[in-house]
Amino acid sequence: MSVEKRDQVVVITGASSGFGKGLALRLAEQGAAVVLAARRSALLEQVAVECEAMGTMSLPVPTDVSIQDDVERLAQAAISTFGRIDVWVNNAGVAAIGRFEESPLADHVQVIQTDLIGAIFGSFFALQQFRIQTYGTLINVASVLGKIPAPYYASYAAAKHGVVGLSGALRQELRQNQEEKIHVCTVLPMAMDTPFFEHAANYTGHEATPVPPVGDPKTVIDAIVELMDRPEDEVMVGSGGRMTAMAYNLFPSLIEGMVAKQTHHSQIEEAPYAELTTGGVRQPVESGSGISGTTSKAK
Repeated sequence: MSVEKRDQVVVITGASSGFGKGLALRLAEQGAAVVLAARRSALLEQVAVECEAMGTMSLPVPTDVSIQDDVERLAQAAISTFGRIDVWVNNAGVAAIGRFEESPLADHVQVIQTDLIGAIFGSFFALQQFRIQTYGTLINVASVLGKIPAPYYASYAAAKHGVVGLSGALRQELRQNQEEKIHVCTVLPMAMDTPFFEHAANYTGHEATPVPPVGDPKTVIDAIVELMDRPEDEVMVGSGGRMTAMAYNLFPSLIEGMVAKQTHHSQIEEAPYAELTTGGVRQPVESGSGISGTTSKAK
């Protein structure tokens, strides 16, 4: 970690597991102060203890990113404790898997509220502070499904497309106003082995299964850390990600057809039977507290 980054203050949403937890521990190990946000307060406290054991400062702030007041309180807690925010990572996310009209409408609404509106809330309060400081880096974690849609993920794909569009529009505003020290970056992971699917609502009747190959979440954590030093507009992470994105730009119908077939095959034709579950979309679940998933499920 660079000298400049060692003392940075970093806000991380979705910090109780997956990319968020891994990023918090990585940055704490390297000396950054971390502000941790998630709904699961007990797990958040555990991550904070692990971070402080590495000799850094951490601030756990129980937060539901779909609630504006929670996110505003998160920003205020970071500023009142540390006096600034150097990096804000919008990472919290949920999904409802299943045929669109056979999944509860309330779940689709909550996916949008968490994944897109939550990113809007975080971006709003982060950029307010960045403009006061005249610097800062906003990192929005989207998904490859924010570029290429897939069946059975309608609301999730819609939300992540929204995150990609939000990030692009914010970059345009900053450039038009010559705010060169404020950066907005978008990370688009391919399938990764995190607890994401353990937390997803699943109405397919089959075990939630990502399209292989399933990547190591450390590659996404590496990409986020790299963006803190060298901001880029968009980074797709995972096996074949860049090639897939290039191919989609040239042959969108072909690639959408391939993704649709692969997703249907993995999720419906090959996945074993499983009970329907509401997962952690509307209420948090205690399972899935690691950086990696327990059944090779991915974000």
